[in-house]
Amino acid sequence: MHIEKELQIIKENAVDVISEGELLKKLEKSRAEGKGLRVKYGADPSAADIHLGHTVPLQKLRQLQDMGHQVIFLIGDFTARIGDPSGVSKTRPPLTKQEVQNNASTYQEQIFKILDRKLTNVVFNSQWCDDMKSGEIMKLASHYTVARMLERDDFALRFRKKEPISIHEFLYPLIQGYDSVFLKADMEVGGTDQRFNFLVARELQRDFGQEPEVLILLPLLEGTDGKQKMSKSLDNYIGISEPPAEIYGKIMSIPDEILPRYYNLLLRIDMPNDCGPHEAKKHLAREITSIHHGEENAGKSEQEFEKVFVRKELPENIPEFVLRNEELKDGKIWIVELLLKAKLAATGNEARRLIAQGGVKLNNKSCTDPELNIEIRDNMVIKAGKRRFARIKMEGNHG
Repeated sequence: MHIEKELQIIKENAVDVISEGELLKKLEKSRAEGKGLRVKYGADPSAADIHLGHTVPLQKLRQLQDMGHQVIFLIGDFTARIGDPSGVSKTRPPLTKQEVQNNASTYQEQIFKILDRKLTNVVFNSQWCDDMKSGEIMKLASHYTVARMLERDDFALRFRKKEPISIHEFLYPLIQGYDSVFLKADMEVGGTDQRFNFLVARELQRDFGQEPEVLILLPLLEGTDGKQKMSKSLDNYIGISEPPAEIYGKIMSIPDEILPRYYNLLLRIDMPNDCGPHEAKKHLAREITSIHHGEENAGKSEQEFEKVFVRKELPENIPEFVLRNEELKDGKIWIVELLLKAKLAATGNEARRLIAQGGVKLNNKSCTDPELNIEIRDNMVIKAGKRRFARIKMEGNHG
């Protein structure tokens, strides 16, 4: 591949490249030495699911692998215990070591749906950060001033509003930057919300006598609300390991106005202009579901969606759960407790909110009273939200 073509592919969909001249020199050096560049991508395992927003940089990484470059997939198990302050308006609660480990294990399963395993080196920054002595951390902190840290938009905003900023949050970009120093990264890929952290990495590499990494900043994919970036904490995400019908249904729910961005960032093609938004959305849902679960599951998900949401019929397969007679009082159960037992709500507050918003139906009849006691009959079907169903089986009638 000609080097100008390689440069063009790397720049595709990028919001910014810092800097293009440096990138060209690195590519030329890579060709001359006959070895690929070391491309860093960091992900804090703050949640168990990799979602479609993550696949935007992952696809860029796969493009780089196809050109022969080596991807270093950094799982920030150490920095996740600090909590990335990027784009947040308050101190993020730190995760426990066990929570981080659980989430990290799922990341390793999911990334190879996109990345080439042979050209991916998975590392954990606890491997070097856990061994850092207090003197080393103090020395690292001396490379940046409080004034420079307050140039960050989110820190500056919180400072103006007199909202608390913990000292440990200042350490986050420094430790993330030190990861690039330790790994001797030639290039780093990430979203535009990481600009400040990435620039810190470049400065630290210079301070440590290294050539600074080139930055490839990519756009952030909006979530299913069409407004804020896709995020599990905002509950607007589409996880790539979610059931195929869930992925298909969530894509069908996105606002029409963000369809072109989904086509562009997830499929790297323009949205078709020979059909309306509904048909374009169906095509997008089929393609995305097929990428992560195969064509057969995508086809079944489309049929299921048409059945449930167009023809208003019940799904083909509804999960069952068993109620015991002793769980009932005079043949009835509190609706909030019913949703919890059916695993259609994680907490009582979530169950109450679903009910109050009109999101709960029993045998297709709306339930809007969170204090209601339901008279239970075998085979009753509960619907919670748009896509979650459960069928009640009374003890003795199950199986």
